[in-house]
Amino acid sequence: MAGNLLSPMDAMFLQMESSESMMHVAGLIQVKPTGNATEVAGQLRDELMSMTDVQPPWNMKLQTPGLLKNPLHRWVEDDKFDIDYHVRRSALASPGDERELGTLVSRLHSHPLDFSRPPWEAHLIEGLENGNLALYVKVHHSLVDGYTAMKTMIRSMSSDPSVTDTPFFFQMRPPEREPREAEESTTDLGAVLSAVGSQLTSVKDIAGAVLRLNRTRRKEEDALVPSLQAPHTIFNVRIGRNRRFATQQYNVERLKAVAKASGGTLNDVALAICGGGLRTYLADLGELPDKPLIAFVPVNVRPKDDPGGGNAVGGMLASLGTNIADPAERMQAIIASTRAAKEQMESMTRNAILAYTMFLAAPFVVQTGVARANLAKAVAPTFNVVMSNVPGPRESLYFRGNRMESVYPVSIPVHGVALNITCESYADTLNFGFIGCREAVPRLQRLAVACGHALEELESVYGS
Repeated sequence: MAGNLLSPMDAMFLQMESSESMMHVAGLIQVKPTGNATEVAGQLRDELMSMTDVQPPWNMKLQTPGLLKNPLHRWVEDDKFDIDYHVRRSALASPGDERELGTLVSRLHSHPLDFSRPPWEAHLIEGLENGNLALYVKVHHSLVDGYTAMKTMIRSMSSDPSVTDTPFFFQMRPPEREPREAEESTTDLGAVLSAVGSQLTSVKDIAGAVLRLNRTRRKEEDALVPSLQAPHTIFNVRIGRNRRFATQQYNVERLKAVAKASGGTLNDVALAICGGGLRTYLADLGELPDKPLIAFVPVNVRPKDDPGGGNAVGGMLASLGTNIADPAERMQAIIASTRAAKEQMESMTRNAILAYTMFLAAPFVVQTGVARANLAKAVAPTFNVVMSNVPGPRESLYFRGNRMESVYPVSIPVHGVALNITCESYADTLNFGFIGCREAVPRLQRLAVACGHALEELESVYGS
């Protein structure tokens, strides 16, 4: 990785960085100490401060940190790496409940990273009234995406509570990729012809997908969501630098029961929970539009065994059915929308999906520009909210013998999209992280509560 140019997608996150729209993501983990929380925290802190073995990418910094718009950025090793700067210890004010924790995370997420150093921070947080310890880890999206961060986290923990010597995430050596077989060499004529054929297929796939989108604009009965069809909302504005953060955790069996009864997927239920919550939240503010809110839903396009690194994310647009009062009808509208989007991409190659996503999201560049210029109503939004579902570990994990209780994603609001909702599965739970611009998304905790009520509504109509 040392000296390597950033990929175009990785570099894009540096291009988008500003004092108001910061491109870092984070994770908030709670662990249940096996002993006294203060003693465990002190022990972890002492171990962290003595660490000198830091592995890529966690020891890498930008070669030209003062020129974030540089299209030829390279990662180089930080030969003066300072662990005391990157790892910090915090304590909550009494009573140390979930609200206090959310307030602290909101403040931590409101500050930019230092690009003269490797762009990440870890905060060990004490003082929770439930006796847990929390760890908030923030990293710039150009260095590590959510998929890679999740893979690293899993590898730094153990499913065995008796294992107490697992390394910290920044000590994990990057996984080695399998070497390509000789017959895969691009010097082989067959491989060259295959690659050319793949590109031609991608062009054909994209052209067909674009034609389908254009037909959809003229056919209301088609559930496929085209771009520039989202309504104007309070979320599609210029944002400030300050953030609000809230969480919700649900037993995944509750969601699976609704998915089975409705004929949808677990992801459909997550979208329906948020669609119902957003309908209530916006209605209470007097800001509910007549048209349904549209979500941009990132889709991981890596193989299941890919070790991660960099960014490789496709995406689709999905209706959240916020214009529909009946929760069952709303659920079916969401299922139809996501099913149409998946059918659109299922025959595409990985490269075609990435290219199609760039085409689909291209108007978003205009959306962010007009929002930054306070002209948001001049252009129809591409989408209203970003909603991600990150697959996490299916079994309980332990860090140095301490059980991980929850893991909440903390993502990125940007100009034109002031709200981001990301959920992450872990063991038998689904953990939702709500992050929004403090000025544009008032009383964010009420949205999190409304989403809980939306799940209860779904359970009532589907007999759960």
